[in-house]
Amino acid sequence: MHIPSIEVHKAATLAEASALLGRFSPDVRLLAGGTDVLVDLKTARFSVGHLVALGGIKKLRGVTEERDGLRIGALTTITELDRSPLVAGAYAALRDATSRMATPQVRNAATVGGNVAGAVPCADLPPILIAMNATALLSSDKGERTVALEDLVVGPRTTVLRDNELLAAVNVPRPPERFGAAYARFGLREANAIAVAGVAVALALNDDRTVRSARIALCAVAPAPKFVKEATRLLVGRVLDERACAQAAALAMEAAEPISDLRGSAEYRRELVGTLTRRALAAAQQRIGR
Repeated sequence: MHIPSIEVHKAATLAEASALLGRFSPDVRLLAGGTDVLVDLKTARFSVGHLVALGGIKKLRGVTEERDGLRIGALTTITELDRSPLVAGAYAALRDATSRMATPQVRNAATVGGNVAGAVPCADLPPILIAMNATALLSSDKGERTVALEDLVVGPRTTVLRDNELLAAVNVPRPPERFGAAYARFGLREANAIAVAGVAVALALNDDRTVRSARIALCAVAPAPKFVKEATRLLVGRVLDERACAQAAALAMEAAEPISDLRGSAEYRRELVGTLTRRALAAAQQRIGR
């Protein structure tokens, strides 16, 4: 395997990156951490004549606490996100994904933007970000727009990004009182295993322990991250007892669209969704405490 001859353009600003994307589209890809793009080029998953390198755009880096929540720059590496002191308290569920993703070497290079906008069905960050009601900040030389995370990815390696747009940041809103979230996933081994299935849950409870809000999102069991809206309608206003959790798990299983491949059959993945939903609900509730 080898990388074909490609012209690399180093963008110094978001506007410059956007202009280059628009100029060379569709014969262009973005280069950030390179953990997916370079492999795809080597294996001829796609072939392009141009890469736009984003490494020089400082505005795309870092995790910052804003008035309304966390801002995670698209060039922030998975390791940087995992080690950020801001990923604590109500935001700790993000570490459920970052701490188990790939290997340390990959996490040191892979970026949040690549994991999200790469639109790989088994990516670990999108489900927990969707559950936590995150939004994507999309930037172009024409301006910015915000898209809900559950609306960003529409299929395998397919997003709503326009030809001249790139993901600049992910914004995670400040969680409400009595909030807890969790991400549960299953891989075929502990290290460097792609998720066979994953389920993320975010809950907010009332003082009487009934559910004020609930969001459940799936990964690796559909062409795109799946937001299970039916589970929200089921859980709101109820106490999270065994029956409610079982019914939510059943709805998540019904919403899944798994395929059979070398990592597991569709039936196996669907059963995993039920088990992981119950685990994530329990972990999220435990994080809320009493």
